[in-house]
Amino acid sequence: MMTPFQSGIIAEASSDALFITLNVNRSEIDTLTSALAATPALIGELQAQFPDAELHAAVGLSSLIWDELDSARPKFLAPFPHITGKDIELVSTDVDLVLHIRSSRHDVTYQLGQVLFTALGKSVTLVDEVSCFKYLDNRDLTGFVDGTENPAGEQRKSVALVGDEDSSFKQGSYFNLMCFVHDLEKWEKEDLKTQEDVYGRTKHTNQEYPSSEKSVHAHTKRTSLKDENGESLEILRHSMPFASLTEKGLMFASYSKTPVIFNMMLESMVKGDENGNTDNLMKYTQATTGQAFFIPSNDWLQSCANK
Repeated sequence: MMTPFQSGIIAEASSDALFITLNVNRSEIDTLTSALAATPALIGELQAQFPDAELHAAVGLSSLIWDELDSARPKFLAPFPHITGKDIELVSTDVDLVLHIRSSRHDVTYQLGQVLFTALGKSVTLVDEVSCFKYLDNRDLTGFVDGTENPAGEQRKSVALVGDEDSSFKQGSYFNLMCFVHDLEKWEKEDLKTQEDVYGRTKHTNQEYPSSEKSVHAHTKRTSLKDENGESLEILRHSMPFASLTEKGLMFASYSKTPVIFNMMLESMVKGDENGNTDNLMKYTQATTGQAFFIPSNDWLQSCANK
């Protein structure tokens, strides 16, 4: 049974993923809307064909293309933020469209990617496709467990899905995607204690440092933010490693009911706190892309047939 939200937002972590980014050919908007309207059914057909593959997907659109498809607009939809710190600059590499596909089988992930890309036809031009995989027990290629602080159970919905605060776009989600290329040669020269201090977490047992022992530059310090009431500000991460023999890194992927939290985390990492304390992890990795999307509800996608 199809959920009101796209299942790729909420489903538990997968062992295989494919991130496809595309630009839209403006002369083929009618082809695009027809393909978007068919997307929920196409995904559902393959989910039914491979019931044990844990196949899920999310299709999103950026601020660059949204107004071509709908006169109403999600409240916080905006380009990826341009953030400049002392040593780092993050720039937007926004594209029009994203397909986030994941499953427990690489062949099924590929098959859905091919089906959706074929359905989009001449309406899109491929920008990039990155295939990702589960590494060991959900670790980044730096050797540290990734996504430890993710919300669980029903909390995933309250963190990731738009609610009554933007009723026209309920069950949608804001999606941020970044490609980080790691300098593993530099990283692997560091001793274990230095690596653990960078994260603020032990490497092998995945235990977070006590606050009193954590550096202000630790990754867990810079990304653990709280609101004015002392409550944790959360996002739902679906990041996964990618690797070839020459390039290795992480596709950082996160969903949230508002992009504000993600933007605050980036600023905390790159600009730092009021004393300029930035994230030391950024010394070992470089963001090569930065993209922002809105993942609409399945109802919105199906309504594209009438646009």
